[in-house]
Amino acid sequence: MMNFFLSIFDIFNILIKTIRFSVINIPIENSSIFPVRMLGFLNPFYVVNRKIPAGQRIVNFLESLGPMFIKFGQLLSTRSDVVPAEIIGFLNTLTDQCKPFSSSEAKKIIEQSLNIKISEVFKDFEDAPLAAASLAQVHRAKLISTSEEVVIKVLRPGINSKVQRNVGVIKIVGFLINVFYRESHRLKLKEVIGDYERTIKQELDLKVEAANTSTTRKNFLDSNLLYIPKVYWDHTAVNVLTLEEIDGLACTDTDSMDKLGIDRKKLAENGVKIFLDQVFRDNFFHADMHPGNIFVSKKNVQSPSYIAIDCAIVGSLSQADQYNLARMLQATLKQDYNQLAKLFLGAGWVNSDTHLSDLEQTLRATCEPIFSKPLSEIEFGKLLLYLFDSTRQFGLSIQPSLILLQKTLIHIEGMGREIYADLDFWGLAEPYLDRWVLNQYSPTKLKEFLEKNKYDLMDRATSLPGEVFDLLDNIKFLASDGKKNADLVVNMQATLQKQRKWQNLTIITLSGIIMVLLISKF
Repeated sequence: MMNFFLSIFDIFNILIKTIRFSVINIPIENSSIFPVRMLGFLNPFYVVNRKIPAGQRIVNFLESLGPMFIKFGQLLSTRSDVVPAEIIGFLNTLTDQCKPFSSSEAKKIIEQSLNIKISEVFKDFEDAPLAAASLAQVHRAKLISTSEEVVIKVLRPGINSKVQRNVGVIKIVGFLINVFYRESHRLKLKEVIGDYERTIKQELDLKVEAANTSTTRKNFLDSNLLYIPKVYWDHTAVNVLTLEEIDGLACTDTDSMDKLGIDRKKLAENGVKIFLDQVFRDNFFHADMHPGNIFVSKKNVQSPSYIAIDCAIVGSLSQADQYNLARMLQATLKQDYNQLAKLFLGAGWVNSDTHLSDLEQTLRATCEPIFSKPLSEIEFGKLLLYLFDSTRQFGLSIQPSLILLQKTLIHIEGMGREIYADLDFWGLAEPYLDRWVLNQYSPTKLKEFLEKNKYDLMDRATSLPGEVFDLLDNIKFLASDGKKNADLVVNMQATLQKQRKWQNLTIITLSGIIMVLLISKF
C-alpha cells in the first residue's frame, strides 16, 4: 500500500515538473496549427522556458527527478531510431554522479554478500570512495593474501526496490502518454521502457558485469592494444565486484601523454582498431566507452595502448546485422547511395513498402553535405546518427545493439580526435571492412562453419526427407480443398518432386564433407 501511494506521489511530481520545465509544451510547440501552439502559453512557466532548446529542457527535467531518471535519459541518448539527433546531443551531457553512501554500509554489504570479515580478506580499505554513481560506488583496498591492489564495486543499499519502483512509475507515465498523445506510437515507448528495464536490471547483477569483463579480457589477452583488469571471482557476488586496480592516464589528459612521449597518432588509430576488432572479429563490444571508462596505459609508450573498465553494458550483433553493418559502412564510404538504400530495405531496417528511389534520395541528401568536407573532418559515428535520424520517416526499426554500436562509435571517434585531431577513421576502416567481407566467403570460413555446425547439419540432413514428405502431403491437401490456387500448388509439387531426386545426393555429399573434416581434425 505504501508503494502505491509513493508511486502516485512520483507520478504527480513528474507531472508538476513537466509543467515547471515546459517539457509538456514540446509536442504543442511543434504543432503546425497556430491556435494549438498558442495553447502552450497557458503554462505560466513557458514564457520563461520557451527560448531554452527542447533538448536542454528535457535534460533539466530529468536531472530534477534524480539518478534513476538520469539513467533513463542516458539510455534515450542511444535510441537514435526514436529520438531526434538534436535532442540526443543534449542527452549526451547527462552525467551519473551521486552523493556516496557511508563506508560502514558498504563494508556491511561486502561482508554479508561474500560471507567474510573485511579484516580477514582486505587491508588498507579506503573509506572514501573513488567514485559514486546512481547504482553503486567503488572503494580501493588490498588483498591480504597477495597484497594485490584491488577496487571493490558495491551496489547501493536498497537499490533493487528503488529501481523497481522507478521502472513502475516510468511504465505508468509511458501508458498515460500513449493514451493522451496521438503521435506517441512514433516514440515506441513500450519498447524503449522495456529496453531500459532490461539494461538496468543487468546492471543490478554485478556478476553479469564480471562475466562481461572476463570475456572481453579473454578476447584481448594476447593483444597489445587493450588491457582489461582481472576479475577476482572468489570476492565477487551479485552486489559486490572485485577487480584488479588499474593505473592509467585519463584519455583526455593529452599533456601527460606528451610528457611520457606517447605517440598520439598511433594511440588514436589503435582505438579505431580496437573498435573494429570488437565488432567484427569478436562480435562482443564494450558499449559504454565514454572517457570516464577508458584510460591510456603508461607502459610501452612506443606501442601505446588503452585500459577499459566498467563492462556492465556490452553489445553483440546477429550474424545478419553484422554483415549488413559492414556492407552499409562500405557503401557509405564509397558514397553508393543506391546500394545503401537496398541494404536498408533488404535488412528490414525500414518499412518494406518504402520506395527505393525515395530512400536513396533521402540518404543522398543526408550524406552529400557531409562528404563535401575533408575526410579528416567527417565523424562517421555522427554520420550514422544522421542516417538513422533521416530514415525514421520510413519506419526505421533496428536492433538496440546496433544503436548502442553507433553511440560507441561516436565515443571512440570523439575520443580519438581529441587525442589526435587528424585521425583518419576512413583510411583505417575501409581496408579492414573489405578484408572482413571478403573473408566471409573464404574456404577457411566455410570450413570453420562446417566444423562448428557439423552435428546440427547432420541432424537437419536426416530430418529433411520427412519434412519434405510432410510438405508434399500438405500441398496435396490444399489442392483437394479447392481450385483457387490449383495452378500454384501444381507448380510447387513439380518443383519439390524434382528436388527429391537430388535430396539423397545432397545428404551423401554433405555427410562426406563432414567426415573429411572429422578425419582431418583427428
